[in-house]
Amino acid sequence: MDITNMAPNVPITDFKLTKIIATVGPATNTYEAILKLIESGANGIRLNFSHGSDAERIQQIEWIRKASKAYAKPIAIIQDLQGPKIRLGDFDGVVTVQAGQSLRFRYGADYEREGTLPIQYDLSKKIKRGERLYLYDGKVRTIVSSVKDDTIHVRAENDGILIARKGLNLPDTDFEGDILTDKDRKDIVFGSEHDVDYVALSFVQTAQDIDQLRAILDTLGSEAKIIAKIETKAATDNLEEIIATADATMVARGDLAVETEPEYVPVLQRKIVGFGLKYDKPTIVATQMMATMTESSEPTRAEVSDVATAVFIGADAVMLSDETAAGKFPIETVQMMKRIIRYSQDNAPLKTVYAEESIDAHTKQGAISSAIITLADSLNVAAIVAETKSGATVYKIASRRSKHPIIAVTSTSRVAQQLAIVYSVKSFVRKDHQLQAQKMADWLKVKNVLKKGTVIVTVSGKYPGVVGTTDTIKVRAIE
Repeated sequence: MDITNMAPNVPITDFKLTKIIATVGPATNTYEAILKLIESGANGIRLNFSHGSDAERIQQIEWIRKASKAYAKPIAIIQDLQGPKIRLGDFDGVVTVQAGQSLRFRYGADYEREGTLPIQYDLSKKIKRGERLYLYDGKVRTIVSSVKDDTIHVRAENDGILIARKGLNLPDTDFEGDILTDKDRKDIVFGSEHDVDYVALSFVQTAQDIDQLRAILDTLGSEAKIIAKIETKAATDNLEEIIATADATMVARGDLAVETEPEYVPVLQRKIVGFGLKYDKPTIVATQMMATMTESSEPTRAEVSDVATAVFIGADAVMLSDETAAGKFPIETVQMMKRIIRYSQDNAPLKTVYAEESIDAHTKQGAISSAIITLADSLNVAAIVAETKSGATVYKIASRRSKHPIIAVTSTSRVAQQLAIVYSVKSFVRKDHQLQAQKMADWLKVKNVLKKGTVIVTVSGKYPGVVGTTDTIKVRAIE
């Protein structure tokens, strides 16, 4: 039995529009915990490939699909690649740094023996004199004074401390497309063989990085979509072309704040969402959204406001990392985030409008999508019911950010799972049929999801199951 043969257990008026992505980790590494995350409101599950073994991933994917079926809810599995592991290596104790001090770094160095700090990635062939090298999440800022042989010499700009394995940021360094490590390539093969729906690419700098990953996925026959993680200074300089090339975008605010400046992040977040709407691409806001709930059962007021702001500006999804991977209150965090989303969408004080119109506004499909939203808003319909083969029609409708739920009907489980993290979409899998939108509406009425007398808009095509043939809009009162 397909998982979507069971009806939603809430009325259509209670659907949340902005979706939730939760990360699995030690705190949620059981079937029961994953099921509870999904029951509490998670629409996507992130697997962080910086940690864990292949055996653990296989088990987690099995649990996610089992829980998805048990709860009758398509779930997107997101494979988050580690990327270049740009971190300090191992050394004992704490290294104290003073402003003006000279420091040395080398891949695999022995600090105790030679006084050169170890790093886990050979930066000597990438970094250049005069570029910035930030350490420990930006707490220690340095400038490269020289690169000799394989050793990087820097001058500290402020006092601070260094601890083993803390991250490095290089806002000025061009990696020249070399961002996929051997580990990443092995993980991509693993993901293509084990049912992931999205691959999140770390350390993106240009659109060519997306093209490189897409070529690999195509060679492997993978149907996974690509999420570009915006977390480098270079990415912010190439923002529009990256978003236009990727399938979705993540605002990775932790490293982004270090690579740029903290005050830049709210503006960049809005730009990313705006470009996502322009190009019909989902956007995800991530990092420290509910960080306090890693240790506390309640979020701060600032965190509540942060989640609400993501809803107001039109993000497709908000993501939890440590909160559900390693926190003390993973389920409560998802439940709280869902409460914030629901209240925010129902009481939004304004409608955010971005200056740039959709890239396809003057095409046939773009005009149809806009007409659907205009009609739905004018009639204040209960829902939009849309047939789709590839998901393209639904991405276009969702990017217009109507306040109405979108019921997506597709014949492909992969598409239903990928649509799970798209704004306002509730997806179902059904065989292709010329009257599928009408049949879905009838089924939802029988299941008491749609009430007698409510009005809906249905969207379909003359040739069911054929991509790009959406051409029919109908207004229907449920009888």
